[in-house]
Amino acid sequence: MNTRLHELLGRERARYAEQHPRSASAFKNAKHLFGRTPMTWMAKQAGGFPLYLATARGARVTDLDGHTFIDLCLGDTGAMAGHSPAPVVEAVQHRLKDLGGATAMLPTEDAAWVGEELTRRFALPQWSLALTATDANRWAIRLARAITGRPKILVNSYCYHGSVDESLIVVGPDGTAEIREGNVGAPVDTRVTSRVAEYNDLEGLAAELAHGDVAAVLMEPALTNIGIVLPEAGYLEGVRRLTREHGVLLINDETHTFSAGPGGATRAWGLEPDVVTIGKAIGGGVPVGAYGLSAEVSERIEARTDLDLIDMGGVGGTLAGNALSVAATRATLEHVLTDEAFEKMTGLGKYLAEGTRNAIKSQPWSVSQVGARAEFRFADPAPRTGGESHAAENAELDDYLHVYAANRGILLTPFHNMALVCPDTTRADVDAHLQVLDAAVAELA
Repeated sequence: MNTRLHELLGRERARYAEQHPRSASAFKNAKHLFGRTPMTWMAKQAGGFPLYLATARGARVTDLDGHTFIDLCLGDTGAMAGHSPAPVVEAVQHRLKDLGGATAMLPTEDAAWVGEELTRRFALPQWSLALTATDANRWAIRLARAITGRPKILVNSYCYHGSVDESLIVVGPDGTAEIREGNVGAPVDTRVTSRVAEYNDLEGLAAELAHGDVAAVLMEPALTNIGIVLPEAGYLEGVRRLTREHGVLLINDETHTFSAGPGGATRAWGLEPDVVTIGKAIGGGVPVGAYGLSAEVSERIEARTDLDLIDMGGVGGTLAGNALSVAATRATLEHVLTDEAFEKMTGLGKYLAEGTRNAIKSQPWSVSQVGARAEFRFADPAPRTGGESHAAENAELDDYLHVYAANRGILLTPFHNMALVCPDTTRADVDAHLQVLDAAVAELA
């Protein structure tokens, strides 16, 4: 199979290069961008160079060479609302053109509406805004350390919380903590700041919390950026029980698991975190992040009069909560990613997952779904931990499936085989993807 796979990948990359000369030229000429892209992860493309964006609307993107794609990547959840949804475009234009003041260091009434809506969805009464989920996570970590007086943060092995330093730690082959491979310029050894336990491992979690130095468990309700790893029965309830027993705050990062529904996995699965962090999708494509606090946590923070939450205390940013981002967020939550939209998206996500299982049935692979998001891994049964999911990676097979799809008008998230639907995605779009996937898998025989 390796020889066959290598030949297929070479064929598809040649076709990709032939079909996208303008993107190839743009990449070649971007000499003054580090990595030749605005952000280095944009260079992770199965075809050898990225496609360059020309236009995007709804569930479609068009590249510089005039090829239009069914977009199941959707900005890796950043465009979960679809590209340029009309209510968001209208709100942004109104803010900029009619009202002015994209950022003025003054609050707007939209922000209060957003806080109330996030409270309705996630059942946490106090909210603060950021520009990214990474920032929201960093600030939540600072608050957790401040009010608990404990130095360490516990994460799951192969979790994803943006570029948060504390999260770049994994469980090594011998069961002990290791710095995650590839960590760039860590300010300190991550084992100084963090503890780590495998997802779905309550015994391992209990052992780490028993040290008494953990301020908060920062976790995704389901792992996502190592392939979707779903919770086993009783796991999330066990995490909540253990954190309470040890006086540890529980932070749920819903940035990717927001696909589970209008209140993310927190609402869909009946979770009770102390803090929720979220970003990307709630802004309809405009940068925004947020974190929500339970009443108890907010009271503990407010009781600490020694904490500088206004100026130089390390929590906040000049552009956080700016009028433009907040206007976009209100429009997204009020008119686009509504409860009704999620009901449709979840149904289509189920259809996507079932169709994917059928398309890959000849292979020893597995499919997992979180609402509007479905993903397959090169393992069966499905991995139950981050470590198992990492071990199932196959870079060449990943690249083949991605470039094969791109050559036939389908965009998937470049990281793993995640497909996401938005309010504008249709069953016909999903069918088109499934037909391409079926053909790609058949060629592996």
